[in-house]
Amino acid sequence: MRRLVSAAALVVLLGAGCTVGPDYTRPAVDAPKAYVWEVKDAKEVANAAWWQQFQDPVLDALVVEALEKNRNVKIAAANVEQAAAVLIQTRSTLYPQVGYGAGATRQKASALGAVPLPAGYPNPQNVFQLAGTASWEIDLWGKVRRQSEAASANLFATEEARRGVVLSLVASVANGYLQLRGYDEQLEISKQTLKTYGESVRLFELQFKYGQVSQMTVEQARTQYETAAATIPQIESQIVQTENALSLLLGRHPGPIARGKSIYELKLPAVPAGIPSEVLENRPDVRQAEQNLVAANARIGAAKALYFPSISLTGALGTSSGQLSDLFKGPAGVWSYAGSLTGPIFAGGAISGQVRQAVAAREAALQTYANAIESAFADVENALAAKQKLGEQLEARMRLVKAAKEYERLANLQYGGGYAPYSTVLQAEEKLFPAQLDVVTARTGYFASLVTIYKAMGGGWVTEADKLTVPLQEQKPAEGAAAGASPGGSPK
Repeated sequence: MRRLVSAAALVVLLGAGCTVGPDYTRPAVDAPKAYVWEVKDAKEVANAAWWQQFQDPVLDALVVEALEKNRNVKIAAANVEQAAAVLIQTRSTLYPQVGYGAGATRQKASALGAVPLPAGYPNPQNVFQLAGTASWEIDLWGKVRRQSEAASANLFATEEARRGVVLSLVASVANGYLQLRGYDEQLEISKQTLKTYGESVRLFELQFKYGQVSQMTVEQARTQYETAAATIPQIESQIVQTENALSLLLGRHPGPIARGKSIYELKLPAVPAGIPSEVLENRPDVRQAEQNLVAANARIGAAKALYFPSISLTGALGTSSGQLSDLFKGPAGVWSYAGSLTGPIFAGGAISGQVRQAVAAREAALQTYANAIESAFADVENALAAKQKLGEQLEARMRLVKAAKEYERLANLQYGGGYAPYSTVLQAEEKLFPAQLDVVTARTGYFASLVTIYKAMGGGWVTEADKLTVPLQEQKPAEGAAAGASPGGSPK
């Protein structure tokens, strides 16, 4: 027994560094030196809770509620727990497996068998057994270590996927709230415009009654009124849909959403400063793709290790007796130990197929990682360009509203002085109303572009947001069950 254990220990020491398969090295990345649409007045706020820069307590409360109650965040946390359990299970085979067993048997042999039973042989007879067992498969070629490496990388990838859910959730809540406040402003403009058009219709109906204007003028005014009236239910429908979408993000049943500051009272967040290479460290999707590459790389070694023999040690120590009262007496003791070596000679391509599969999976993971990096750079560039162009569009829309208001004022003066027909006033008002709606849309889009920049760049703010989520072990039992959760905290 001692010789076997000593030999096994020697084999382990000699093979401790013998892990087949390639070790992971991060692929070289050709990151651009700067952004094409870089903002000169950017500030170092990428790691701050940027949604607080809008200075709207209602928005802040909605973000906190979403991080606490959103179902997708809870599902992602449960997925992390599952990946952690897989890692524990995979690593367990690195250590000896110790167990126990007990049994009781009563049996009777045939008295008419080919070999007669000896005189005095008990028939039927009882057999009682109690034993402890131990087994250990020596990880000589690193198969289990590679499998553990893959499981560990999968755990990190799952954690980054959870952080990605947090990133998207905060951005979605902020964008939804901005969109809602934009629709609110458009509804207010539409109602005010409808009220103004209604006064015009009432005035022209009185003038037509006394023969001062034609019926055509009345119907022109009424057409304009009904056009504005048709806009209101459309905006109200969009408000309801946006509220329901926000309710879903908040983990609520569909219903109304509280309002804070108007779209014109919200403060404009600063543009976060950063360099392209930081995106690789800050974006959860890029980090997740790299961990998937690490896992795929490790699985190559696990597959190659199947070519080499497996060494296992087994042992048992216990007692066996025909009488239960004699089970714990010295003469009842039994023991056994053994070692085994098994390896493949011909597998019909089973092992080579697994190796080829693992190599191909690594290549796919490598391309996915490269694509994630390129997509990240493109997202940031698109967000920076959108912010600049939407700012220019907003300024143009504001100038258009100013010009349309002046056009309407002059048209009313000419019509009142008898120098122009009412159709001139209608043309002016028809330009002003949609221009006012468009400027709200442009302002909402400009604010949303800043949210997109923070989302595209990633950053430490995800960690700040993550602090507001509810750990899995603190969730209520019903909530944990709804998310498919199991007890235990999310590993960091």
